[in-house]
Amino acid sequence: MVRTLGVAVVGFGWMGRVHTQAYARVPHHFPQLPLRPRLVAVAEEVPGRAEEAAERFGFASATRDWREIAADPRVEAVSVTAPNFLHREIGVAMAEAGKHLWIEKPVGLTAADARAVADAVAAAGVQGAVGFNYRNAPAVEAARDLIAAGEIGTVTHARVRLFSDYAAHPEGALTWRYERARGGSGVLGDLASHGVDLARFLLGDIASLTADTAVFVPERARPAGATAGHTRASGGELGPVENEDYVSCLLRFASGARGVLEACRVSVGEQNNYGFEVHGTRGAVLWDFRRMNELGVSRGTGYQDQPVSTVYVGPGAGEYAAFQPGAANAMGYDDLKVIEAYRFLRSVAEGTPYGTTLADAVHSAAALDAMTRSAGSGTWVSVRP
Repeated sequence: MVRTLGVAVVGFGWMGRVHTQAYARVPHHFPQLPLRPRLVAVAEEVPGRAEEAAERFGFASATRDWREIAADPRVEAVSVTAPNFLHREIGVAMAEAGKHLWIEKPVGLTAADARAVADAVAAAGVQGAVGFNYRNAPAVEAARDLIAAGEIGTVTHARVRLFSDYAAHPEGALTWRYERARGGSGVLGDLASHGVDLARFLLGDIASLTADTAVFVPERARPAGATAGHTRASGGELGPVENEDYVSCLLRFASGARGVLEACRVSVGEQNNYGFEVHGTRGAVLWDFRRMNELGVSRGTGYQDQPVSTVYVGPGAGEYAAFQPGAANAMGYDDLKVIEAYRFLRSVAEGTPYGTTLADAVHSAAALDAMTRSAGSGTWVSVRP
């Protein structure tokens, strides 16, 4: 029997829209799911934005106050896509109100914030999911299976990169993203959090690390009004950028493997250049988000001069079959959020976690905190979730 689940979205910028569209698409791609999400309410503090979202996407009600959603008995599950500094307060409140929680990374500004939300979810007995969407790519899941099966031998070292130009323009507005109190650790929380999750998903826990950070665009203009996304604001009063534009990090995994993680939000010429290369004693596996459905794979017994082959993933890899019938048919970013929504809703339906959990958020946040400490001290730092 299929039942309806009342869902709400808190924060309606770009990511709020992505979550909303993912809920709408889940029944199309996963008809076997015994839940049908119903868009009950949307909350957004920017005047008029919640009402516009309700009219456009079909939410039954709109409000500027997320607390009304916490108190709404029609709402059984909530997506939290508000700015980072609100994650802890809203996440804890929703869990304590008995709402299942799908919350965007990095789940607050610190590991303590992520732990507080994780503890609230556990205490309330509700399900929790986190927006680490890149691990949902079927090619990434295929890479993990390949590594676990020993097809490239014992992993020796890996590199994870996340380069983007979304903050490269010097006229980019000084929004909350660039403030320490509201945006936390800048590119660490925004991009490196994904890198940590990918590294852990593929290779297991990170034992210790050493990091270096930098701010390359030290001042930006304050915006005149409400912003969404990465707005420009030329001519306004200049203010300081308080958090990191760039991080590079050496990793030591619990397995003994070594790694390099690098992330930058001001990389001119780079648009979503995200990916990884994992090397083992007998081969390697490589992935580039911009060619999301492909893997570069080297395996065999040649060792020296061993070639790399391009593998197009297809049905049988992750949730690929829910979207395309055969290999080399492209999937896109929004499809990864549909997979995330499906796994969250399946968790709710079955009472068992599927996909990312708040524990993953705590592990990622602990690594980000360690990066910050290491950059300040210039030393190796243990990662302790």
